[in-house]
Amino acid sequence: MRKPKPKQLNEPEQYQLFDTPQYSYRVFVTNLEETPIDAIVGFYRQRAGAENLIKEANNDAGLAAHPSGRWALNCVHFQLAMLAYNLNCWLMLFNREEQVKTEDLRHTTLATSRLRFLFLAAKIVRHAGAVLVRYSDHYAEQGTMGRLMDRLRAIVSNGNRFAPVLASALRL
Repeated sequence: MRKPKPKQLNEPEQYQLFDTPQYSYRVFVTNLEETPIDAIVGFYRQRAGAENLIKEANNDAGLAAHPSGRWALNCVHFQLAMLAYNLNCWLMLFNREEQVKTEDLRHTTLATSRLRFLFLAAKIVRHAGAVLVRYSDHYAEQGTMGRLMDRLRAIVSNGNRFAPVLASALRL
């Protein structure tokens, strides 16, 4: 596929396989015969996002590991890896800014959220009958973590449902 290059000044030079001043090229190796090029490009563009998510699940959630030679145990491992991945996605949605729109949300990888929220310098202390978490002075995510913990503490049962924690729902 050949596309005209946009006119940009001060663009950092990056070497390409087929480098021309006017056009940028994308190459697809496929077995889709007699299919229009725009349909092929659209097909592979959608697939690339899914393949990145699969790669993340394999590498960060441990999906690629098969800890046992027994099918049933590997099925349980797969379900736990998917649960961990989905809980991470839920946690990122739960920790979003109040007024953010769907199109402004960015994907946060499992490795990034693990570094931001699990591997942190903190201490659990009991003070005046309350159990508190004290973070290191150097922890850059103190405000974000505090907001997340406040939202988690605000979850209460409302009959057979849970009351909303965020005032505004996330809309598409």
